[in-house]
This record gives sequence, structure tokens and C-alpha cells, in this order.
Amino acid sequence: MITVDELRDRAYRVFPQVRTDLEALVRIPSVSAAAFDQAEVARSAEAVAGLLRGAGMSEVDVVQVQAPDGRTGRPAVLAHRPGPAGSTTVLLYAHHDVQPPGDAAGWTTDPFEPTSRGERLFGRGAADDKAGIMAHVGALRVLADDLGVGVTVFVEGEEEIGSPTFGPFLHTYRDRLAADVIVVADSTNWRVGVPALTTSLRGLVDCEVEVRVLEHAVHSGMFGGPVLDAVTLMSRLVATLHDDAGDVAVAGVAAHEDVMVDYPEDDLRADIGVVDGYRFAGTGPLSARMWTKPAISVIGMDVTGVDQASNTIAPACRAKLSMRVAPGQAPEDAEQALHRHLREHAPFGAEVTVTPGERGRSFAAGADTEEMRSARWAFGQAWGTEPVDVGVGGSIPFISDLAEVFPDARILVTGVEDPDSRAHSEDESVHLGELEKVVLAESLLLARLAGTL
Repeated sequence: MITVDELRDRAYRVFPQVRTDLEALVRIPSVSAAAFDQAEVARSAEAVAGLLRGAGMSEVDVVQVQAPDGRTGRPAVLAHRPGPAGSTTVLLYAHHDVQPPGDAAGWTTDPFEPTSRGERLFGRGAADDKAGIMAHVGALRVLADDLGVGVTVFVEGEEEIGSPTFGPFLHTYRDRLAADVIVVADSTNWRVGVPALTTSLRGLVDCEVEVRVLEHAVHSGMFGGPVLDAVTLMSRLVATLHDDAGDVAVAGVAAHEDVMVDYPEDDLRADIGVVDGYRFAGTGPLSARMWTKPAISVIGMDVTGVDQASNTIAPACRAKLSMRVAPGQAPEDAEQALHRHLREHAPFGAEVTVTPGERGRSFAAGADTEEMRSARWAFGQAWGTEPVDVGVGGSIPFISDLAEVFPDARILVTGVEDPDSRAHSEDESVHLGELEKVVLAESLLLARLAGTL
């Protein structure tokens, strides 16, 4: 048997190397988006494979499968170490691909050169999700020969582009991925100093909508008045998606307010940098507005740039909409409701065309389980404070895929991020003290599942 204090001491001793290895991973620009060099994604996969071999994983492979359209998926790392006879098998998930760096002007330092400022390490992927990889590697190093469970590690290489081959991957490697418990390290904690277990995730639906009023552009001076430009009409259509309070106003889209903890308004304003004077949209607890109620955003629109403007009435306007779906609602039902609303609210009888896009299922953890209680215990020991159960407004659609393929597995959604991490944004960072606590917490959880403490 081992003790909490012994594992705490081991985590402290292995953490300097965990940090060094995280910095090395951040230096690899493993952007999975097609416009970037995919050789770097392959290099990242090989680097992760090397870390897992060094952490005692006996079977380590870099593998790829084909997407439904025939294209080959990004390289993933699949590793396994068997446990004692009759022991629990745990699947540890993370992803090694990252978002594009974005606007260089928004970064204080080079996004692919890890830089420390205070207690934080800055760089693309430092939090999302190379810190998740190092949480798994660190826990394996901490437990070493005391690892009393079977462990499979699956480090995906295309999460940031929607995991297009995730389904085929699960079915191709189903036998190698089968587990009693699945730990997903791709979420967030409540804040620095307070851990969290993610118990719900919203689903995702997006689409493109085109509003057309003319077959071709016409002179705005000669015909303006009876004919409104397509950008104005698109604006009027988008405005129907929310009521005057800012709640989603699409009939048939579910909303819930059953949350365990609220998000203080002052904290939210500080965490996300809201401008002075802005009044938050929607009604009900702020946490419900972000976790269990739907949200619709315009994430793209094709319009003439100001520098290219001329006195013409735009004949058509195209926009991309992203809708987050409340936990428990099928994305297909929410999608149908959104498309129906857009067509029924065509302004002034304009032609509205809707093209469906990506869909992702929500996640609800359901009943409290022994594994969830073990995770809460481990978090409490690592942080010295009780964890909270939170929802997350973003979507991790592959979790529902895991639940579908492995219906008997208990899924725990954890993470290394905090509200200051700025995942997907410029100046992404991880709090190094929190990462060390995550390494300890995962070590404690695995030992608890093994029954060795």
C-alpha cells in the first residue's frame, strides 16, 4: 500500500521534468487544420509516443484510420500497459493537435516558444491540450511500478478539427480501447485553487444561411427604398433568434436552469474581459446561460468590406451560425427547429437557403457513481479544497461517441484549464501550480481505483 503523502512527494519530484516535456511539446506547431504543415502533427505524435514509452507503457503505436470521405485521419497515439489479473482498466484521453495561432499581434510572445510569466506557462497548446497529455504522463511516472490498474492511453491528433475519424477509430480499435473507466483530460477547473468535475456539456449544431433578394446587384440610389439590401435583411433575420432579454427565441429548442453552482457576475466580467457598461444577455443563473441553456452566435458573415464599398444594393448575404444545444436534447431535433425558424422568418419574403453543417451530441454524467466519488476525493486531496460539479458551455462531441461504443464504461471529464487559460485565443496559458495538482490528483485517482490506498 502507498500513502497520499508519498504520492504527493513523488508528484513534486517528477514535476520539473513534466514541465520540461510540456515545453518541448509546445514547441511543435501541431496545428491539425488543413492549411498548416501536417508533418508537424506527425512529429508531435511521435514525440508523445516517446514520452509514453518512457513512462512505462509497454505497447505504443502511432496509428491512423480513414475518414468517411476516404481521406486519411491525423496520426493518433495508442498505448497500453496491462494491469494485474482482474484489475480495473482505465482509458486516459487527451489530444496533441492544437488550434492555429491566430493573430500574431495578440500574442505577447511567440505562440510556439513556451514562455513563463509568473506562475503561468504561455504558448499554443500549453493548456489545450498538451497539458492534458502531460497530466497522464506525469501520473504514470508518479505511480511507476505501483500502477495497480490496466491503462490505455489514447492521444488524438484531430480534435481541433472536429475529430472526423473518431467514430471509425473507435470501431477499428475497439478491443484495444475497451475500458471500465474513461478519464478525459480536456475540460476545465472552476478557477485557480478550486478543482471541478465536468458533469455536463452542451451539444453543437452549426449551419450556413443565405438570404437573397436580387438576382444581381443594382444601384442603391436608383432602386434603394423598396428593395432592402441582403445584409440588412440578414441582420433582421438574425435578430429574430433572440428575444428582447437575449434568450434564444427558437421554438422547439430546449433550455434548463438546473445548475449546482452559479457564476458570480463580477468574476465572469473579470474572467472574460467584458467591456464596461455591457449588460449580460438572457435570464436565469449565469452558469445556466452558459451550461444548460441554448446559445446562438454568428461566427462568420460574407459582406463587402468597408474599403471595397460601392453604392450598390447587395443581392445576397451568407452567414454561418453556431448553436449550442442544452444537455439532453438530440442535436437533430435542435437543428430542425433552427432551420424551420430561419425559413419561417424570412424578412420581406426574401429567399432563405439553409445548409446544414456540423452536429455534436451533448453529455450529461447522470447518476453519481463510485468512480465520480473517487475523483472528487482525489481532487480534494490534491487541492486541499472540495471540488465542484460544473457544466461546460462548449462541446466535446466525441464523449457521446465514447458512451455509445462503450456503454458500460464510467466517463470522468476533467481538465487542466482555468478561466485565465484562454484556450483557442491568443496568449493561451496553463497555471503550473494547477498542473502539478492535476498530476497528483490523477495519480491518487488511479491508485484509488486500484485499491492501493
